[in-house]
Amino acid sequence: MRLRLPRWAAVTAVLAVIAGAGTWTAVASDDPPPVHRADRMLDLDGTRIDTSYFTGDADGRRPAVLLGHGFGGSKDDVRAQAEQLARDGYAVLTWSARGFGASTGEIGLNDPDHEVEDARKLIDWLAARPEVLLDKPGDPRVGVTGASYGGAISLLAAGHDDRVDAIAPQITYWNLADALFPEGVFKKLWAGIFFSAGNQPGAPSATAPEKAPTEKAPAGKLPTGKAPAEKSAACGRFTPELCALYERVAVSGKPDAAARALLEARSPSAVGSKVKVPALLVQGQSDSLFTLAQSDAMARTLTANGAPVAVDWISGGHDGGDRETERVERRISTWFDRWLKKDTSVDTGPAFRVSRTGGVDSTDGQATLRAATADRYPGLTAGATDIPLAGPAQTFANPAGAAPPAVSAVPGLGGGLAGLSSLGVGLSLDFPGQHARFDAKPQDEPLRITGTPTVRVKVTSTAADGSAVLFAKVYDVGPDGRQQVLPAQLVAPVRVDGAEAGKSVMLTLPAIDHEVEAGHRLRLVVAATDLGYASPTVPAGYTVAVEGPLTVPTAPGLDTQAAALPWWVWGLPLLGLAGAAALLLTARRRTAAPSPDPELAAVPLQITGLSKKYKGGDRYSVKDLTFRVEQGQVLGLLGPNGAGKTTTLRMLMGLITPDEGEIRVFGQAIRPGAPVLSRVGSFVEGAGFLPHLNGRENLDLYWKATGRPAEDAHADEALRIANLGNALDRAVRTYSQGMRQRLALAQAMLGMPDLLILDEPTNGLDPPQIREMREVMIRYAAGGRTVIVSSHLLAEVEQSCTHLVVMDRGQLVQAGPVAEITGSGDTLLVTLAEAVPDALVEKVGALPGVATATRSDGGILVRLDTLDPTALIGELVGLDVPLTGVGPHRRLEDAFLTLIGGGAA
Repeated sequence: MRLRLPRWAAVTAVLAVIAGAGTWTAVASDDPPPVHRADRMLDLDGTRIDTSYFTGDADGRRPAVLLGHGFGGSKDDVRAQAEQLARDGYAVLTWSARGFGASTGEIGLNDPDHEVEDARKLIDWLAARPEVLLDKPGDPRVGVTGASYGGAISLLAAGHDDRVDAIAPQITYWNLADALFPEGVFKKLWAGIFFSAGNQPGAPSATAPEKAPTEKAPAGKLPTGKAPAEKSAACGRFTPELCALYERVAVSGKPDAAARALLEARSPSAVGSKVKVPALLVQGQSDSLFTLAQSDAMARTLTANGAPVAVDWISGGHDGGDRETERVERRISTWFDRWLKKDTSVDTGPAFRVSRTGGVDSTDGQATLRAATADRYPGLTAGATDIPLAGPAQTFANPAGAAPPAVSAVPGLGGGLAGLSSLGVGLSLDFPGQHARFDAKPQDEPLRITGTPTVRVKVTSTAADGSAVLFAKVYDVGPDGRQQVLPAQLVAPVRVDGAEAGKSVMLTLPAIDHEVEAGHRLRLVVAATDLGYASPTVPAGYTVAVEGPLTVPTAPGLDTQAAALPWWVWGLPLLGLAGAAALLLTARRRTAAPSPDPELAAVPLQITGLSKKYKGGDRYSVKDLTFRVEQGQVLGLLGPNGAGKTTTLRMLMGLITPDEGEIRVFGQAIRPGAPVLSRVGSFVEGAGFLPHLNGRENLDLYWKATGRPAEDAHADEALRIANLGNALDRAVRTYSQGMRQRLALAQAMLGMPDLLILDEPTNGLDPPQIREMREVMIRYAAGGRTVIVSSHLLAEVEQSCTHLVVMDRGQLVQAGPVAEITGSGDTLLVTLAEAVPDALVEKVGALPGVATATRSDGGILVRLDTLDPTALIGELVGLDVPLTGVGPHRRLEDAFLTLIGGGAA
């Protein structure tokens, strides 16, 4: 038997639900109008390219910018920069390259017939936009920028399309063959990371997302096409010819002529003579993938073409370190102001700038940077100085299997160390019997090396073919002769052929900017192996002798910013007075420091009146924020870019101090280093795992670094929730992106913290991996713990979270259960006592004033047109629909856009 409510009771209940439904309104603001974004799928000759188009509220036509992303990423990675450029007065188009994000197609490593042709068609599309400034019909005023993979496409677009007016490539390559096969040696570790990043499981869907309309791009040149190659099952998203190239070279350990030719044809150097537009070249010093030599080749070629060129060596790079993002993006915007807006009043900066470490900030332990500049780019050999080296000819071995290898740069590990080498911090290893070393005398005065050192050596090999693969590096050695630092963790490989009777070779060392202090000495090391490169596996003996001095460039024309005086020079005389004043001013405050609140001892988080304005800012990042989180909740923190989410999380974790208000975790006030933070776990940015260690070893190493007892880690419990299975015993370099994210989540869960904070945990994951991550969060909270997750995937938040906090412009817009926040709109959910036939659903949809009626898991979704909810109930009763309730229903996306006034998520 079925239980059915009397009709009058059902009608009464439904009316009560409707009467209680509210309408949310966004908070008014005096801030500048938001950036407008439109998402589209462009059909480029059968390949669907996922794009986002950003514009500000300015009237009239404006220059355009194409903004590319890095390898393994998508258009979402550059959204913040795109929005800022739109605010600066540009029409900005971002896109996910073929094989990445939601775009279809295969990865061709910027194939001129595919990825470069896609860029040309995107320029065609911009030329048809009414907002975009045209130089002539079909020719938009356009600049192109991007980092790494996106940086290369900016150079290639300029070489293949004369409509490009200015470029700003960042940390990218000029010749990809030289980058991956330097001096004929295979850069196996970076190549493997490249291949893994583009070969993750879960290729993009062949269909466009429903929310992004598909648009046919303007007609243009059709790809020339190539005969399809047979594709290995392991190729993933790469084109067959690239997959075959990698597998061939990775197995042999030696690049062949065909591999070089293929990569060179897809490199900017192939069209270098055609790149004649103003170019800002940003390259990283901490970068063993695309070294400073790559940007040097760019600068020399473009300058010879007559193009205005500026070169900027930043501190960080692909190996990590400080990418100086804010400064670089400001300079790119200024560069485009000069060359796209034709504003001659702007200062585009020096022709050459290099960031130098100026010490360590005692407040946060980070390296401080200062600039050295010149009014012309000096190149890599200016101001050459000869430094004699001592030592006899030395014989050493290339071991069988090329193991164990020496260690220099290790992608994913050396980032912070590479940037701090000028402070005497580094990580390198040369095994006895596998290298030769030659020392210079200690320096009488400081020596600044800026560019590429060189040295001539004689090499003899006992290998059957007379060849040798060697790795040269120059160390900065301390006064004790033992402590040594490898500047930027860089090494130069070289392949020597025909050395059975001895062969003279000029070694070109990595380009660096490094100061050797007085009393330190330089040391040349020539090794037989290196972890990042492929060495011959057959054992052989090598003999190396120096045939001349070490020549180091000094770039004498550089003007370095004066370093700040050490604090003790001016601080010691005032220390006593300042200390006494501080004690007097803060004694009262310290005695009144917040004490634990026993009533909140079981409350994971309570935020009250929280406000934060960054120094020099003109508005609050967070203002008067108040909300509370209870045990067992999965709380979603939502808001558009600039809403204050990240600032809130940083204050919650004690990383920055609020200007006003209070944060209490389990009743304890949050301060930097507060003991209660041991009950908080966080996953804020992608964790840097050691790729050669397995998952369990990485977690063990992390926990040991915390200094806490091993038994407190609860590693087995965290791993069970993360559900990594047998993958824990595999090297992390073999992990998919989803597995890396789950390992990072397991790391955050070590110690089983009562409060877990996750910032964009599903970034870079495909739908199955997102579902797995969702289940991990739900399982964690099911044990009575609390999860706070910040995400821009609204549909995922709706399924994962029990409660929401919505922020906009630093303020709270709404907080409450998900069902409560989504509970309004023009779509009603009719719940049923029993299933009804399709014919009855169709009758409901045909009612006057009803737009649509569709079956759903919970009953029937009815979208109203002109009919009001009360009249709908009467009509349903008249049709004998066995309703048990009628209530508002809408998606979280609709609710979110209503709350923030239509801004993008």
